[in-house]
Amino acid sequence: MIIAKDISKSYEALSVLKDVSLEIKKGEIVSIVGPSGAGKSTLLHILGTLDRPDNGKVMIDGTEITSMNSKSLSAFRNKKIGFVFQSHHLLPEFSAIENIMLPAMIAGQKPATIREKARELMKILGIDKRESNRPSELSGGEQQRVAVARALINDPAVVFADEPSGNLDSANAKSLHNLFFSLRDSLNQTFVIVTHSEELANMSDRKLHIEDGVLS
Repeated sequence: MIIAKDISKSYEALSVLKDVSLEIKKGEIVSIVGPSGAGKSTLLHILGTLDRPDNGKVMIDGTEITSMNSKSLSAFRNKKIGFVFQSHHLLPEFSAIENIMLPAMIAGQKPATIREKARELMKILGIDKRESNRPSELSGGEQQRVAVARALINDPAVVFADEPSGNLDSANAKSLHNLFFSLRDSLNQTFVIVTHSEELANMSDRKLHIEDGVLS
């Protein structure tokens, strides 16, 4: 699903990633761990097409993405990649289901088809009773489930998650962690997760450690 070769990245002479290479298979849940400032989020952003490496190549689902222009990369990102961040980034003026539908609306899919898919995802995630509620009317755990549904609406090849349970209490964090594995089992969904949670890291199929820009 993902092949990265010799990825390097520096910011103002500070070397953040040093010739990082990795492979991730379809349906795998892979966690990336390491101390703050080690390069975890930088690696995730490069793999997720949000940033470009100085050197190296990244392939996702058979497509080499590092040489794409910005327009092509944006279209690829919308179609093939889902994101879940520590902050849910839901739009406050829209209902839960409208937030979930947004990426598919941007992709130009039919509204009726999108709404049906969004409702299916909300049922799978246990938030189908909250369709009309705005983010301010949802609990933290419900908001993050809406964000997960939004990440899944376009049937992405891979979901990248950056500290997805960082703002949740222990009960909601555990529920979210279990949800990822349930989605992997039911949808064969690939997840790459940056986390400080030892519980989530140890549950993962593989745990990759990064320190001083070097992956092990």
